[in-house]
Amino acid sequence: MRGDDDQNGFGFLKMHGLGNDFVVVDRRAGGAELSAGLVRALADRHRGVGFDQLAVVGADTGTDARLTFYNSDGSLSDACGNATRCIARLLMDETGKGAVALRTGRGVLACEDAGGGLTRVNMGAPVTGWAAIPLAEAVDTLRLPIEGAPVATSMGNPHCTFFVDDAETVDLAARGAEIERHPLFSERTNVQFAHLVGPDHLRMRVWERGAGITLASGSSSCAAAVAAARRGLTGRRVRITLDGGDIDIDWREDGVWMTGPTAHVFSGTLTAAFLKAL
Repeated sequence: MRGDDDQNGFGFLKMHGLGNDFVVVDRRAGGAELSAGLVRALADRHRGVGFDQLAVVGADTGTDARLTFYNSDGSLSDACGNATRCIARLLMDETGKGAVALRTGRGVLACEDAGGGLTRVNMGAPVTGWAAIPLAEAVDTLRLPIEGAPVATSMGNPHCTFFVDDAETVDLAARGAEIERHPLFSERTNVQFAHLVGPDHLRMRVWERGAGITLASGSSSCAAAVAAARRGLTGRRVRITLDGGDIDIDWREDGVWMTGPTAHVFSGTLTAAFLKAL
C-alpha cells in the first residue's frame, strides 16, 4: 500500500466502492494524527481531494490492521463497510492472502476474496434494541414513531430505513438532512429510502450522517437488508441496487456479509504548501 508520507508532503490513496469514495492514509509505520480541520480540508472537492469518508490504516496486534474512519465533516464513525472492503482488497493484494482481519470500532471484521474481483466482509451482527442503536427513548425499532414508520438498526453506526413506493421520487437532500438530526436519534443517523423491485431485490438511495448524499454505502446496505428481512419484505439474502451499482448482502448466523467491487483510483501526495496553508 502506498499512502504514507514522503519527504515532499503527505501521501494518500483515493479509492471507491460503487462510487462511495474514500481517501486512505497508511499510518502503519507511524506518522502524525489527523486533525478534524485537516480531514475537512481534504474532504473539500474543490480545494482538497474530496471524499465521503477518510480511513486511516494503523498497525494492530492480533489483526492485519486497525481502521479509523472519519466523515467529511471531520466527525468519527465506528463503521464504514465499503472502505473496509477497499482496504481489505489492498491488504490482500499486498500480502497475497485470501483473507484478512481488520479491527474497527465495530470490532474485528473478517474479510475475504470472493472471486471475480469482488471482496466480502462480515460486518458483524445487527443491533435492533433501541438503547444500543442508540435511540433517545424506548420505541419499537421495527416501526418508529416517525412519519413513514421507518426501521432503526445499528451496524456499529445508526441507520433509519424507510420503505417507500418509489425511492427515485424522494427528495433525498431535504428528507435525508431532516431525518439525520431527528430528536429520536441522539447521535444522528444514516438514512435510507428503499423500494422492492423484485424478489430479494431492493432499489435504495442513501443519505450518510456527516457526509450527505452518497452513491453507495456498505453499512447502509447491511442495515436496509436486515430491516427488509425483519419486515418480511425479503429473505436474508438481498441484492441492493444503489445509485453507484449493485451490492449483495447475506444476513447469516455469524453476521451480515457484504460482497461487492472495489477500485483503487490513484495514489497522491498533498503538497507542503497545501498543508502549510491550513
